[in-house]
Amino acid sequence: MAATIPRPFDPLIDLDGLWTVELAARYLPIDGMPPVRYEAEEGRLVMSPREGSANSWAAVRLVFELDAGARAAGYAVYSALNLRTDPKGWIEPDLIILKTPVRDQTWFEHDQVLCPVEIVSRSSRRRDRIDKPATCARLGIPYFMRVEILRDESLVEMLRLDGDRYVAHAKALSGQTFEITEPFAASFDPQVLLEP
Repeated sequence: MAATIPRPFDPLIDLDGLWTVELAARYLPIDGMPPVRYEAEEGRLVMSPREGSANSWAAVRLVFELDAGARAAGYAVYSALNLRTDPKGWIEPDLIILKTPVRDQTWFEHDQVLCPVEIVSRSSRRRDRIDKPATCARLGIPYFMRVEILRDESLVEMLRLDGDRYVAHAKALSGQTFEITEPFAASFDPQVLLEP
């Protein structure tokens, strides 16, 4: 009788459908994998590559445009953080505006979040435009900001929770002024989010 060789533990295979925040803290990032964004939905790991320079540039510029107004109102703007959506799920928005500043925290609950910010990615267009806003609305997060970077144009849209769904709060294309006074003050031309 031939001896069977045990297969080594592989979290991508062995934890499929079982992912939780606790397992993520223990097994992520996965050794030998290229840098990716890890999110989970219903216990299934969703990996997507880091986006290119256009999204990275837009994220940095957006922090500059939002930070002063958010801080003046007592909020705090952070780059990508882990937002727990349920016991077997989390998302990692490109930016996240918290209701209060924190120190050295890895996982965040929905009641800490004022506004997730998603810069729509080619690799996750449906998740960024449809799934994530629906999830955040279900969690009762007051605002959601979506940014779309096209070749020579950018769109910024702030959504506000109305009941169990988001409705338009403010919207502007390149060459227009995106302006809000609630939940904090911000005013800028989305053109500044485009690479030079």
